[in-house]
Amino acid sequence: MADDKSKQDNRDRSQVAGDQEWEVGYVASKFGLSTDQVRELIDRFGNDRDVIEREAEKLKVDSRPQA
Repeated sequence: MADDKSKQDNRDRSQVAGDQEWEVGYVASKFGLSTDQVRELIDRFGNDRDVIEREAEKLKVDSRPQA
């Protein structure tokens, strides 16, 4: 059965809702960061999901222990 196009909401998946604990927690767990680190990224770069995920990936790579 096809999706019912009349039952759409106004959520914007291209943005991270910094005031939603579950969403910040999701991004944090996805990249192995703390929620405080994710909130810092949102404060610094805004809430564009692509930008947050790109910067979180950099932060994850930078924080890896050196071999």
